[in-house]
Amino acid sequence: MIQIFSFTSYPYPKSESQKEVLVSSLSAGILIYLFLIIFQPFDTDQFHHEHKYLLLFPYSIIFGIFFYIINLLVLKINNWNVGNELIKISSILLLASIPSYFYNSLIISHVQLDFVNYLYMLMYTFAIGIPISIIYVLSRYIYLKKDHENTAMRISAQLQETPIIDDDLSKKTLEISTGTSKLEILEDDFIYAQSLENYCAVYYNENHTVKKVLLRISSSKLLNQVETHTIKRCHRSYIINLNKVKNIKGNAQGYKLSIEKIDLAIPVSRSYAPYVISLLQSLNV
Repeated sequence: MIQIFSFTSYPYPKSESQKEVLVSSLSAGILIYLFLIIFQPFDTDQFHHEHKYLLLFPYSIIFGIFFYIINLLVLKINNWNVGNELIKISSILLLASIPSYFYNSLIISHVQLDFVNYLYMLMYTFAIGIPISIIYVLSRYIYLKKDHENTAMRISAQLQETPIIDDDLSKKTLEISTGTSKLEILEDDFIYAQSLENYCAVYYNENHTVKKVLLRISSSKLLNQVETHTIKRCHRSYIINLNKVKNIKGNAQGYKLSIEKIDLAIPVSRSYAPYVISLLQSLNV
């Protein structure tokens, strides 16, 4: 039992963009509809109508809409975990059960509105939704964790090998201008940058020592000035020189990059992961 509760604190990947939320909401609605026409819960098997399957479709719209709304509300919440995901799903089931009850009572079953009947609807919704949701959450967590760990292990093994040295990196100078100040560093000396609201902390090598400078510049403007075939954005808050990555670790949420002499694991957003991982592989082939 203790292990089950501790599992709820494990990090869990959630949607990172409105587009991803929309796609997942449409998918959830379709799955609900398929479930209804196959298993026909809530006494819908007793409902006979020439347009029965059409009349069942609004259930999927209801659940899809609440799935979309709740996921939008939690879109910007950080440190998401399994427990948060289960609470989110329970909230969706609870809210969606209300209009579903009215639709079922007034359109499908033609019964008088009654709070006891709603409790039955709520009970049926959770009885069906919670087990399916738990299976979905656990299976997705296990799949993503194993997939990211295996990819991280494979790339980390490549990173241990001596990469091809590009002499142009030690010659090209990056010019960072903020309007009031200017910083010039070699591309090969650039390590990473972290966005801090209206500022960016830039980390770079100087005489074999890691230096940090705080610049009043947005991460997007900084990226426009420093981006090369090895310096890329990997997260909305981080820009990294991929040639400096010495190790990579994977979990269900994604990947984290380790850099020598830097006591920080830099996260890779899932939206950037395919591109960043592909670049890391190509740089160390």
